[in-house]
Amino acid sequence: MDQGNCSSLTEFILVGITNNPGMKVILFTMFLLIYLINLLGNLGMVILIRMNSQLHIPMYFFLSNLSFCDLCYSTAVGPKMLLDIFGKDKSISFLGCALQFFICCTFVDAECILLAVMAFDRYQAISKPLLYTAHMSGRLCSLLVAGVYLVGVGDALIHTTLTFRLCFCGSNQIDHFFCDIPPILLLSCSDTQINELAIFIIFGFIELSTISGVLVSYCYIMLSILKIRSAEGRFKAFSTCTSHLTAVAIFQGTVLFMYFRPSSSYSLEQDKKTSLFYTLVIPMLNPLIYSLRNKDVKVAIEKLKTKKWF
Repeated sequence: MDQGNCSSLTEFILVGITNNPGMKVILFTMFLLIYLINLLGNLGMVILIRMNSQLHIPMYFFLSNLSFCDLCYSTAVGPKMLLDIFGKDKSISFLGCALQFFICCTFVDAECILLAVMAFDRYQAISKPLLYTAHMSGRLCSLLVAGVYLVGVGDALIHTTLTFRLCFCGSNQIDHFFCDIPPILLLSCSDTQINELAIFIIFGFIELSTISGVLVSYCYIMLSILKIRSAEGRFKAFSTCTSHLTAVAIFQGTVLFMYFRPSSSYSLEQDKKTSLFYTLVIPMLNPLIYSLRNKDVKVAIEKLKTKKWF
């Protein structure tokens, strides 16, 4: 491709979710409600864990970071998407598009790895309860979380650099509601094989390693649970893992379908629906899953309700 034919784009136009006027009010109301629940749930979870000293253990430290990741990538997408439903100006600057993609990629990757770290934490808590606090020290937890964000930033930098140095010599309309790799690659008149290979290798490695980590951890967890003699003890041990397993299944299943399905089955409309689910719905579900199925969180919420502030 002759680089001289490339146009110097200063902005992109986000087509959005729909152009159907009759659906705009319904969609705006529904996604505004989802985003507000997401915002209140995740921010509330971070504040609750920070304020309650009884939740200052590794499990909730990782959970607060999970809520932080959900909050960051959903906020990078949600407000702009809601404004574009009724807004006449649906443009986003070239740098703004790159920044939005960078934030989403960083925290989606971080969440993938964090879910695997949380599985390892559950393994330590159930398999080695007497040594749990010694093994999962505050220093180790901080190093694990720092590594999670470092990998997320590194992967995001690679994909952002590869994507936004491409040549764009045609339309600047992105048929999507946010700046994601697949619809941006469709606009490029450059060879995108390196980009597709980077997605397959780097993100594929992250997915494979994190899913393998979760499966291995839960194999050891199941072996440990089977060694517990009482049925009540086995149920109590396994019940501490159900929220995490639910979160892993929903998130990883959606991401795998989004980025690793056959290209022959790719559809922009299907892509939009899947993206809506993992950028807005999943971040809303996570705090609900962990709060509704977690006794410690329920107790902390009740204490917060009855606390005398004045």
